[in-house]
Amino acid sequence: MTVPAFNTVTWFQIGTDAPEEARRFYGDMFGWNFGADGDGYDLVSYPGAEVPAGGISHEPDASRNHAMFLVLVEDVDAVCDQTVKTGGKVAMPPLTTGKGLKFAYLQDPSGNTFGVFTPPSS
Repeated sequence: MTVPAFNTVTWFQIGTDAPEEARRFYGDMFGWNFGADGDGYDLVSYPGAEVPAGGISHEPDASRNHAMFLVLVEDVDAVCDQTVKTGGKVAMPPLTTGKGLKFAYLQDPSGNTFGVFTPPSS
């Protein structure tokens, strides 16, 4: 398996208050496959892919629906600092999941939200 390069878009997330409908829609449209990852999150895999490429986040209501890309980075905290220095904002400060994934949500100067993450250490 090839390891993605840092500072590239390597994940996407679709947040929806209707996850069953999203799975049906994207499965019918693109043939995507889905597997539960626990705690209201489904992993999305492309047919023939070795690993998941995105996820569907189960949201409590439509006000939290979203679609975003996430960039693999070496240091989430450093990227958050750099975002502010270059005119962006930290929309959600860094969090680390129980599995060790660290991520944050940022906004570019136009207000577009995107994410950055560092996978758990092996």
